Amino acid sequence: HYKKTGVNYMSLSSEYGSPDLILGEEFLTWLWYKSDIASSFFEDHSGEKFQVYVEKKVVVQGGNGNTKETASVSGSLSPLREARFGLGTGKKVSRAFLRLEKNDLCWQFSISANDFSFQSLRLPKIGEKGQGEDPDALILEKVYLVEECLHMFDRIFETFISMRFSDDWQREVEAVRSWMTELD
Repeated sequence: HYKKTGVNYMSLSSEYGSPDLILGEEFLTWLWYKSDIASSFFEDHSGEKFQVYVEKKVVVQGGNGNTKETASVSGSLSPLREARFGLGTGKKVSRAFLRLEKNDLCWQFSISANDFSFQSLRLPKIGEKGQGEDPDALILEKVYLVEECLHMFDRIFETFISMRFSDDWQREVEAVRSWMTELD
């Protein structure tokens, strides 16, 4: 679909929006690609692997001004084919629902390409307060889990930025373009 439409996706052309928005769209598209081909691709700063999944819901947008089109695709076990098809026609990922898994813990949230704002953050379940425990223990555990999620997300973004500004970026773009058109 890329070759048929002539869409120059994943290039920093200012006609499509601010550089921050474009970088965010590139990041979410790349992340969806990476999670689809190798979900355990990522490692935290200590070298421990964690999984990333783009699932449940992806929003793609294309066009400018009055011609802007938005497609929201959702499904709990869906491969989100329609959204991937939209990528092949020039739409860009504007929001995605992510699941991060590490050591039997699971974080889920929605993220925006525009400003990387997290919405609907679900933390891993934590135990209930036992008798004689510090009353602040549950709050501190939740704060720790939020920080852990942010550290993993930072690591994912660091990996993307390293790739994005490396000599290997063009090869990665070609792999993403190929993935966009493989609709199983």
